[in-house]
Amino acid sequence: MFTQEQQIFEQIKKSNNILITFRKTWNGDSTASALAMFLFLKKIGKNVEIAADKFEQSKLYSFLPAYNEIKNSVSNLRKFIISLNITNTKVDQIKYETEENKLNFIISPKDGFFEESDITSSSSGFKYDLVITLDTPDLESLGRIYDNDTDFFYQMPIINIDHHPDNEEFGQINFIKLTSVSTSEILFSLFSNYSADLIDEDIATCLLAGMISKTRSFKTPNITPDALLSASKLISIGARREEVVNNFYRSRPLNVLKLWGRVLARLTSMLDNKLICSIITIADFSKTDSKEEDLRDVIDELIINIPQAKVIVIIYEKITEAEGKEKICVMVNSTKNIDSLDLIKEFNPQGTKDLAYTEMQKPVQEAEKEIMELIKEKLNKLQI
Repeated sequence: MFTQEQQIFEQIKKSNNILITFRKTWNGDSTASALAMFLFLKKIGKNVEIAADKFEQSKLYSFLPAYNEIKNSVSNLRKFIISLNITNTKVDQIKYETEENKLNFIISPKDGFFEESDITSSSSGFKYDLVITLDTPDLESLGRIYDNDTDFFYQMPIINIDHHPDNEEFGQINFIKLTSVSTSEILFSLFSNYSADLIDEDIATCLLAGMISKTRSFKTPNITPDALLSASKLISIGARREEVVNNFYRSRPLNVLKLWGRVLARLTSMLDNKLICSIITIADFSKTDSKEEDLRDVIDELIINIPQAKVIVIIYEKITEAEGKEKICVMVNSTKNIDSLDLIKEFNPQGTKDLAYTEMQKPVQEAEKEIMELIKEKLNKLQI
């Protein structure tokens, strides 16, 4: 019987056109591991494409090899075929023209004429024959990549590779290693066991980037000797560590640093720093020339510098573009095995279990009090 690793590569060998995809809320590990898989499959001669839902902060990863290969949608999954029976009447000429919302095919027969019964239509099979998902807990986390073509994902064989305990194991092959600190670490082991010689500097750089991002540059408490050994081997292969660190941690724009300062100035905490919160106003964004997308960087820094924090809440004001009205937005980030969506489910949040968003129609101070009391109560019940 094949091991799971052997099953993965047996399925890859049988496939001609492969789609790689990952969660809509891009992070360093999901993006880098997907790019590493893309480059590796290219090296073994596979026809492969990579796609992920559009994400505002994706430019943070633009230094990674093959980043420009990532598409934000999956197009032409199937072809629509119009068939004409030419048993009794041959074709002399074919042309087409558009008429308002119609596309007309004009077919001139050599002799005789075509009947309506000679025309049939059908759709071809899908352009891909395998999907590989990386660092993605469930299909809904793929966002529009999944929402726009749900039938495709139910009809395709899926290889699902992840390290999170909440993964729903939605694939036909589910390679979930809970002892790994990142999906990139899993891929390094997978690639090494298959053919270590195929891991070049670009693939190694992607894998190291995923590990560095996931562990906040090896500062998180879940670091293992195996993870450090894998990182060491990747550097010896030629992974460009300085490039990764510079892009992830040493290239913050001045406006983002100013935003951090305002977040830190208003930081409050509960439950011995297990629950922390800050408020950002429209004036803060304006004076620091920053955007709401920059708050993700702030959360990353808080996670690194307050390791005891289990839940981080950022409440901020925003002007809606469509209506020009002010609204209150809430961003909840949880660590460990706490479900952010469940923490604020009473407010119909969106997002993922790690990072949830919601909106509230009330003054910011009221929103802060209501959200924090709700989360505090739930964390107490969880005995966090």
